[in-house]
Amino acid sequence: MRPVFAVISRLVAMLALSAFSVVASAQQWPQKPVRFMVPYPPGGTVDPLARLLGAKLGESLGQSFIIENRAGAGGSIGTGLAAKSPADGYTFLFVFDQHGVNPSLIPKLPFDTLKDFDPIMLVGQAPYAIVTHTGTPYRDFREVVAAAKAKPDAISFGSIGNGTLGHLTMAVAQQMGGFRVNHVPYKGGGPMVQALLGQQIDLGTGSAALLTPQVRGGKARALATTGEKRAATLPDVPTLIEQGFPGVTAYAYWGIFAPAGTPAPISTRFHAELVKALAQPDVKKTLTETMGMEMLVSSPDELQKFVVNEIARWGKVVRDNKVTVD
Repeated sequence: MRPVFAVISRLVAMLALSAFSVVASAQQWPQKPVRFMVPYPPGGTVDPLARLLGAKLGESLGQSFIIENRAGAGGSIGTGLAAKSPADGYTFLFVFDQHGVNPSLIPKLPFDTLKDFDPIMLVGQAPYAIVTHTGTPYRDFREVVAAAKAKPDAISFGSIGNGTLGHLTMAVAQQMGGFRVNHVPYKGGGPMVQALLGQQIDLGTGSAALLTPQVRGGKARALATTGEKRAATLPDVPTLIEQGFPGVTAYAYWGIFAPAGTPAPISTRFHAELVKALAQPDVKKTLTETMGMEMLVSSPDELQKFVVNEIARWGKVVRDNKVTVD
């Protein structure tokens, strides 16, 4: 029995040493620059959030936080790269609401949305907005519906891509309201806003965080928002529910993940550092007042449950409307 006992004792000691090593590594983390993978181009809302938090974390932790924009395929290219990155605490993924749509929209994703990532935090959410440029006569969404019924497909609306929440929400509204508008997808929020302001499209759909600055600047007119209640940054704009579309809601959200298998002590410390960064007054002001975000600062489990629900909800819309990425 003694040899067996000795082997067990050695194994226990090795496990204890390994656990101590992981905890010590977390306390020393980060020892080199950290990569923030942003699977979208600059000019939207994910990129400035990552840069803001990267700057704050760099100040508190004494290491650089490098933003890597790897856009394409609705965010799936950069997300796939993050999934294949070492799970060592030096790569984190910033996601937008498309993260919960892609599993239903893209047949062969190069990663498993739920299994290949460890959740860190749901930072916040914001309703979508439907806006028009100042050259149209529309004052609310009901006027758009009436014009579209009179001349189907004569009105164009832009989104940040096929299968994005702006596209899917408008698909649901058209189905419920019995009207047709022409969808024009763009590769991200920046290009869509440029097209709207250049009057190349009649309407634009995007998060209130993306479009509120254009409305406040007098360059666009907001017609509707997609929350259950009016957006704090656009309090005079009625929701789709108020304009005859009961139950039609959509929220942009911003979340952070790590590659699956990232040491739990590092993820826990990173979460704690994010909480401290997000509590800073200038950060809260930027996110809530400038970007129009409702800050959530969730636990990892809350983020995971949220994404599971989003996949189920929007998957049904994708299937019912036969939406494809082409």
